[in-house]
Amino acid sequence: MLTKKEQRLRRARQTRIRIAQQGVARLTVNRTNLHIYASVVSGDGSKVLASASTAEADVRKELGASGKGGNANAAQLIGKRIAEKAKAAGVEKVAFDRAGFAFHGRVKALAEAAREAGLQF
Repeated sequence: MLTKKEQRLRRARQTRIRIAQQGVARLTVNRTNLHIYASVVSGDGSKVLASASTAEADVRKELGASGKGGNANAAQLIGKRIAEKAKAAGVEKVAFDRAGFAFHGRVKALAEAAREAGLQF
């Protein structure tokens, strides 16, 4: 019997293999109960080109006194930030790697915000 985390990582493995074959940069997402993290990794997987998360001090200020990173609004903010940072690093096209998380809620909010801010995937 696989644990919940093992099941998620198993789902993520296939996606990562498929993205690696494409050889494009990937936008990977990780979510915890408290925070959401996004990073753009180079096509060969050797370098993190840009990253954004709700754990960053200036993001926490922007989210207000509560500094809650575990909601869809926070995810939208991170989506926007990661798109801006990726563009600054010269990345326009990415493959979206949801890391086995369901494309729903916070993960979806982040993806849609990144698309609106001009990232293509």
